[in-house]
Amino acid sequence: MDWNELFQMQKELDRHIEEKHGLKSRDLFEEKYLALLVELGELANETRCFKFWSKKERSSQPVILEEYVDGIHFLLSLGLEKNFRFQGMKDNEGKEPITETEQFNKVFALCQKFKENPAPDTYEALFSSYLLLGELLGFQESDVREAYKKKNEVNYERQNKGY
Repeated sequence: MDWNELFQMQKELDRHIEEKHGLKSRDLFEEKYLALLVELGELANETRCFKFWSKKERSSQPVILEEYVDGIHFLLSLGLEKNFRFQGMKDNEGKEPITETEQFNKVFALCQKFKENPAPDTYEALFSSYLLLGELLGFQESDVREAYKKKNEVNYERQNKGY
């Protein structure tokens, strides 16, 4: 998938939020990093993949997709914050069989690695790992793109209503 369109949409949303809240001169890396971790936790909670003690069903795919796309927003925003762009997955990258829980743990670990070393290669690894999580959750690139666009509209509406 060509991510340029989504990076541009995120750049415009970030600019809108920063202007509206007077944040143009502020480094928001720490806040965006924490937001990504929170969204990742919310996503894990909706999948319930780690809740071995519970028989309750996981949330519906549309709910899980919306939570997943929240993470995409912050991944894009973090890339923009550091002036990085995701270039795309490499062939056969991370294609070994793995459970959802194991992939969540990989993403969390790569989040920490990226925070400690915000470099292009750690960003690429984090983004790729998050996309592999999406594949494990059953999402196609077209699902992600459309859900991102819908959530982007919602985010603008929220900002315009004083969210």
